[in-house]
Amino acid sequence: MDEGLLQKAELYLLNAWAWFQTNFLEPERLVELVVIAIAGLSSHFACKWIHKGILRAVGEHPLVQKADRRFLHPVLTAAIAILLIFTARLVLEPFMTTYLLNIAASLLTAWLVIRLAVGLLANRELARLIAGGAWTLAALNIMGLLDPLTTVLGEAQLPLGDVQISVLDILTGIISFGFLMWLAFALSSLLEKRLQGLDSMPLSIRALLSKLGKILLVSIAFLISLNATGIDLTALAVFGGALGVGIGFGLQKVVGNFISGIILLVDRSIKPGDVIETGGTYGTINRLAARYTSVITRDGTEFLIPNEDMITQPVTNWSHTHRLVRRKIPVQVAYESDVKKAMELMVTAASGQQRVLKVPEPKTLMTGFGESGVDLELRMWIEDPQHGVANVASDVMIRIWDLFHEHDIEFPYPQRVVHVKNDLVQPTQD
Repeated sequence: MDEGLLQKAELYLLNAWAWFQTNFLEPERLVELVVIAIAGLSSHFACKWIHKGILRAVGEHPLVQKADRRFLHPVLTAAIAILLIFTARLVLEPFMTTYLLNIAASLLTAWLVIRLAVGLLANRELARLIAGGAWTLAALNIMGLLDPLTTVLGEAQLPLGDVQISVLDILTGIISFGFLMWLAFALSSLLEKRLQGLDSMPLSIRALLSKLGKILLVSIAFLISLNATGIDLTALAVFGGALGVGIGFGLQKVVGNFISGIILLVDRSIKPGDVIETGGTYGTINRLAARYTSVITRDGTEFLIPNEDMITQPVTNWSHTHRLVRRKIPVQVAYESDVKKAMELMVTAASGQQRVLKVPEPKTLMTGFGESGVDLELRMWIEDPQHGVANVASDVMIRIWDLFHEHDIEFPYPQRVVHVKNDLVQPTQD
């Protein structure tokens, strides 16, 4: 058994060495390799010279340098190399066969076409992955190795129960899965952008349709990629049931947050743009994700609150049905002050603020007689709580402070009268 394997390995190495000698070590092939190397170096230096000329004409702008590094330099280098190789092939064809030159020209042409096609993709990593895979297939096809390799991979069978799956089917499924998933996410992003442009549709409905569309597209892509591997989808019924039970027990929180997110979108209790307060967090809802709700506070901090907490915990929605919010500011003035004047000044301070609404108009009420002064309360309305509630109250209180000092309205301070009882015992005389 070992001797047979050694003989097969020796025969394979001998055939590979013979192929290498025939295609690379013959004089004609060495000449072609030298021509290919010269074409590559010449195209590289020519492209650098063109790059310097562009910089002298346009200037060293960052966008120009970025476009040159990512697109112009590699494409122009390949185009010049192809032109030089085709020229050399025309010159050498009357004297020798141009086997390697034909292969090099075909490989460079395929790479140039693929590079121009994937250059439209914004994601550089994805573009490189697609370009590498497509060029590998093109190179194998050009060199005549694609059909033999496909045959070998198709004959390599892997048992999966009663089904035989080849390595080729697995590779096809992986490639189709990656492509279809990318296509599903791209279409879901396009759908989300189109839904965002529908101003007549409520935000919660737009978010719900966007999520349902994404789930549907990803599910279809997953099923199609499984079908591409040759797996019978009906065989997944039992596996799907077991997977559902496993998800129900092992991922209760994740599934609970997902279902809670769907409920929040359906009942429209909260939606993007609402100003809420929950668990000590006050801010604006940025987006409703599948697992969490993004809330951005006034100081720019973004909190990711689980959707389940948005249902089970108390939530104050300042803009659920409307954006009108009433703010109360308690103020106390001294008994010696003109209370009616103080009430007018408080209304004046609120009316002078741009964010305070004129209708309903601000009002000042007397709420009681305190130990140190008269208790007053200013009530005012705003309609933009997303810009903050405490800041407008602070501005109004500063204005009240200034007006009270201008009109001699005193703020009281606690006063205490202390009675000292003299219980000293007079000394007696003997």
